[in-house]
Amino acid sequence: MKILFVASEVSPFAKTGGLADVTGSLPKALGKAGHDVRIIMPLYQCVETGGFTIRKGRKGLEVPIGGRVERGMLRQTTLDHIPVYLIEKKEYFHRPHLYGTPAGDYPDNARRFAFFCRGVVNFLKRLDFRPDIIHCHDWQTALVPAVIRYEHGDDPFFTRTALVYTIHNLAYQGIFDREALLEMGLDESCFDIERLEYYGKINLMKGGILTADVVNTVSESYCREIRTEEMGCGLDGVLRRRERDLYGILNGIDYDEWNPATDPAIFKNYTAAALSGKAANKKALQQALGLAQSADIPLLGMITRLSAQKGLDLLEKLLPKFRAAKLQLVILGSGDERYMKMLSSYRKKGAENISIHLAFDQVLARRIYAASDMFLMPSHYEPCGLGQMIALRYGAVPIVRKTGGLRDTVFDARDGVREPNGFTFDDYTPQAFWDAVKRALEAYADRKAWDRMVRSGMKCDYSWEHSAGEYVAMYERALKKVR
Repeated sequence: MKILFVASEVSPFAKTGGLADVTGSLPKALGKAGHDVRIIMPLYQCVETGGFTIRKGRKGLEVPIGGRVERGMLRQTTLDHIPVYLIEKKEYFHRPHLYGTPAGDYPDNARRFAFFCRGVVNFLKRLDFRPDIIHCHDWQTALVPAVIRYEHGDDPFFTRTALVYTIHNLAYQGIFDREALLEMGLDESCFDIERLEYYGKINLMKGGILTADVVNTVSESYCREIRTEEMGCGLDGVLRRRERDLYGILNGIDYDEWNPATDPAIFKNYTAAALSGKAANKKALQQALGLAQSADIPLLGMITRLSAQKGLDLLEKLLPKFRAAKLQLVILGSGDERYMKMLSSYRKKGAENISIHLAFDQVLARRIYAASDMFLMPSHYEPCGLGQMIALRYGAVPIVRKTGGLRDTVFDARDGVREPNGFTFDDYTPQAFWDAVKRALEAYADRKAWDRMVRSGMKCDYSWEHSAGEYVAMYERALKKVR
């Protein structure tokens, strides 16, 4: 099967969240299964300066958009032997951030990603690769299926190609003023309730949902949640309309990349059978961060994007309790200005048992996973979540709110499961979160039972192999609709 991934970010080239992890890992799993996979993404500043081997492009792009023709270039690199095409236009993509600064989105995002999507469609017809599947991700690529359906509906090149659209986070929909229609080069007919119109504006994600052959989300629970008024972010009606073509497939993680037995970034490698190495990582991180060195003090890690979605408002209210408790808390993350300022202010208070790091630091992140006894994810909602899967892999017991993919991967003894691997709470309140933390702290006192839970978590299989098979089955269902 020939599969083209169209994504606005792909790890390790450019990343703001879990989308990049998926688009960097799933293609590799599909490639190992024998499929011909290619990836196309923008050539951001961080890709150019990231030390990657990038071949100069010979092919220029001419993209009609906003009443004029704009020009770009195509360059290329590889990801584990998978070709990665890079659409270059410095005016749009040579910037310090992908989508905006901490203060807000770039005001020309509609035009930036319309150029990218139209560039993808135009480039495909010149490439010696006619995909069976075009797999698009989130609002930044939603114009690809919309443009193919609305402008190339009778084009023989696309008639046997199935369009797949994945929603990684329904809250980010690509909503723009009506005037953006012209900027994106779309006909006025698209401003219709049956197309992209959304309460007097343009909604790109809505267009992707309506025009793809099949749509999926990144966990089964999230797939159910987004069809409700409470969690549907205004698109629940559109999603219920596509119910027969809507699937939930749990994300995975790359077990070659995330492996405490071989990870070169951590202080000492270890396995479920030899947990002494994990204790050595804890001691080394405590020393490196200036925390009291003690095996008996539970170390809690939190690696997160700083946003309301991730439960930062709950954390903010509970910081005094964390400070007063017999535990250590290490927080790593960056994101919304409000939470950056809040945590920066708290850091200045000098809590001896709380270590706060406001940046993206891959090495420190891996060391936190390896050192932590527990891992916090008090998310308001979580389409899938990868942090809890990595934590389990590294023997850090997750404490999570029971929502989306967290519900599908973390299992609490109080729910009657035979082999619990973490602690969960239901209500989105500081008290419910703190109660789960207290239960975990109490359980930590019984170290033999705790180690059994740690080993149970490390044996969980959330690798891509199973999920990749489910994607292939979904691709086959999509192909049946066009052939």
